[in-house]
Amino acid sequence: MRELVEVIAKSLVENPDEVVVTEKESGKALVLELKVAPSDMGKVIGKQGRIAKAIRSVVKAAASKEDRKVIVDILQ
Repeated sequence: MRELVEVIAKSLVENPDEVVVTEKESGKALVLELKVAPSDMGKVIGKQGRIAKAIRSVVKAAASKEDRKVIVDILQ
């Protein structure tokens, strides 16, 4: 899952070297924390959060194949 979020984020931003995705286990859920450069934050979130919702939807669909719950957090 980490690789999926990383590939999506790197394709959206202008500074792909600054994309960092960390995994944390939280009970039954897997939490993926996405950090990007401050200048690229708007590109990852999108207008009214549409791109962020799309990223979460894609990850949720991929996680459903493995019967896992995955949460994507976008950090500043």
